[in-house]
Amino acid sequence: MDWQTPEDSFPTDFITDAQLRALMGRPPISGGWRDGDPVGERLFVPIGSITTEAGIEVPDVRIAYETFGELNERRDNAILVFHALTGDSHLVGSAGPGHPTDGWWTEIVGPGRALDTDRYCIIAPNVLGGCQGSTGPGSLDPLGREWGGRFPYLTIRDQVAATARFADEIGIARFAAVIGGSMGGMHALEWSLTQRHRTARLAVIAAPPVTTADQIGLNLVQLEAIRSDPSYRGGNYYDAPDGIGPHHGLATARRLALLNYRSHTELDDRFGRSWQSAVSPLGGGGRFAVESYLDFHGNKFTRRFDANSYITLVQAMNSHDVGRGRGGVRAALSTLDLPTLVLGIPSDRLFTLDGQDEIARHTPGSLDGDRATRIDSPFGHDAFLIEFEKVGAQLTRLLTA
Repeated sequence: MDWQTPEDSFPTDFITDAQLRALMGRPPISGGWRDGDPVGERLFVPIGSITTEAGIEVPDVRIAYETFGELNERRDNAILVFHALTGDSHLVGSAGPGHPTDGWWTEIVGPGRALDTDRYCIIAPNVLGGCQGSTGPGSLDPLGREWGGRFPYLTIRDQVAATARFADEIGIARFAAVIGGSMGGMHALEWSLTQRHRTARLAVIAAPPVTTADQIGLNLVQLEAIRSDPSYRGGNYYDAPDGIGPHHGLATARRLALLNYRSHTELDDRFGRSWQSAVSPLGGGGRFAVESYLDFHGNKFTRRFDANSYITLVQAMNSHDVGRGRGGVRAALSTLDLPTLVLGIPSDRLFTLDGQDEIARHTPGSLDGDRATRIDSPFGHDAFLIEFEKVGAQLTRLLTA
């Protein structure tokens, strides 16, 4: 579900004093990018108004994006990459002004890598409703106020429609490949169904054909953690001073999510019952190492994301059902006769392998027939963020199919 920063993704056993010092001071009211912040490597494209599936108009929509590599003269070497829940357009590059974290797919995108920037132009937009430059709840409405809790409900299809308009504006008629993992895989699937003529190849990584009741239930707990924070104020918190926003609720939602991103054994293998310090947690006031790990990453998250955007994007994920209005999942997927990599992770307990197998089973262009391609890894859902060589090898396979 989540593109993470490298320090989130790779195993570390204990939180260091230096990491704790990095979180000193009041967190910003929102960790999202806001007008007036350094632009960094972002580009911006206005796409006009978008009308949602629910019939609500969002005027003056803007999409933020980054590119890696150059378009050729025929403009047919572009690859579209959709990010996951808390990702953004920053695939490659260092953290710095405008970018709170390092690029999240540095080992996949670049010269000579699986997504070879000597050959392809990789385009990564921040989705509609996000908080890293594209129009979202933290953006200003036509009256100059943050949308906040008034921002419309979005579906995955609404976001894909906005991305299609974005592609029109930058002059890309057809992509050499469309790729997404987790929430991004939902977008990639929807794109291929609504924009089939604009898609030469497809990669769906660790994503389901529908969001199940179990997954919606897990999402509800995260949403309620944010909504129940007294500082959330119905989503209208942007006028509060730094440090007074819904940080506790957002950090708690992040803790809950992190528990689902790894396999059921991974945290135990890493931490066991270790203590963070010499002080006993058994009534002595100390902490288990896993508690410190979850607290650190929850609090760090509040410095790079926005609570309203988290709610908007999780609700969009709940809307995901490729069969809705298309005669069911099988009928919808049966139209996908393009080369398709369906990649699953056996240890994934968030978007389980049966979902990827269902996609492969009904997709005529599936590279491995009616069975999803597997990546064996102990890291659960996050394996597609960690196992760069394995993921890269499969993407290379797709691009040469």
